[in-house]
Amino acid sequence: MSSINDSRIFALPTVDFGLYFENNTSPESIHECKKAADGLRDYGAILVKDPRATKADNDRFLDMMEDYYAQSHEVKMRDARPDVGYQVGVTPEFTEEARCIRDPKCHQIIDRMPEENRPIRPLGPDPKWRFMWPIGQRAVETRYARLHPTPVVPEAFKDTWTDVMNNWGDQMHRAGLTVLEMAAIGFGMASNTIRDMTVGGAHLLAPTGSDLEKHGKIGSILAAFHYDLNLISVHGKSRYPGLYIWPRNGNDRILVQVPDGYLLVQAGKQLEWLTGGEILAGYHEVIVTEETLKAVEMAKVTRPNRPLWRISSTFFLHLSTEATLQPLEPFPKDDNRYPPICVGEYVSSELNHIKLIKDEPMGYVS
Repeated sequence: MSSINDSRIFALPTVDFGLYFENNTSPESIHECKKAADGLRDYGAILVKDPRATKADNDRFLDMMEDYYAQSHEVKMRDARPDVGYQVGVTPEFTEEARCIRDPKCHQIIDRMPEENRPIRPLGPDPKWRFMWPIGQRAVETRYARLHPTPVVPEAFKDTWTDVMNNWGDQMHRAGLTVLEMAAIGFGMASNTIRDMTVGGAHLLAPTGSDLEKHGKIGSILAAFHYDLNLISVHGKSRYPGLYIWPRNGNDRILVQVPDGYLLVQAGKQLEWLTGGEILAGYHEVIVTEETLKAVEMAKVTRPNRPLWRISSTFFLHLSTEATLQPLEPFPKDDNRYPPICVGEYVSSELNHIKLIKDEPMGYVS
């Protein structure tokens, strides 16, 4: 693999929610909807400008998560819930494994890339921590109760945790639903076609935490090459760069740069399934780059005595756990690649593959 600095840097498509909110049937709004659909199809990711999501709320969230992850290993482990596949509470470092470690298809994707744009091949579990916090209305009755467990509130943050997490998580949830509306319109569908399928989904605000004092060497993997198993992922701006994506899992590698005032939205595997592969779940990785270390040095000056943890304010938007995952019209059905499967069964299978659930593999085996 060549130097990180050799990577090409592209600008992702940007979508302005303001035009959609002002008049969702105007030519300008329809144009933004088409940009959302095309961007997810061509890049697997878009940048969205959402006036409802404020920098102040993001900063408050990031500050709290930095303080949480700066606690001792022993204290954090009180919040771990392995019995429910870590679907609430904290996931310890070196627990979650990228599916790519054992997936031949993933290695075939890597092998097709030019050497200078290949990701670092994952060899073991990620060094990142993660905290799962449920957002939105949960399923009342489901065969997959393990995907809808009771939230965990860390003891040291019991007075502020729920308010901060729900405030930021709700903002990202709303942003994700708006993207689904706009993308549906862009593809010639009714605006609520996909959005309505998310009611009762196992939505999670799932911020990762990576200790840059322990893992701050250039080229260190923080989150290995992988795709997201959910419908779409929404990210607030991180204080430390290092996210790379591969549009349509091809030859070009993009170092993602999120402007102030924007959120990053990435397509997950469930959206690929619904569109019959018109949109692909984009592979991505997070590694330490020169830009990461520059941000660390800047933080030491501008935010002295603060924990040097890279927080990714990731939000996972899911389809309803009881929904059937299959291509929607107008996308062609492809039962070989995208056979009908219950979302709960699919998610459980994927969690097994990334070592969060320790069952025998079930259902979907891509």
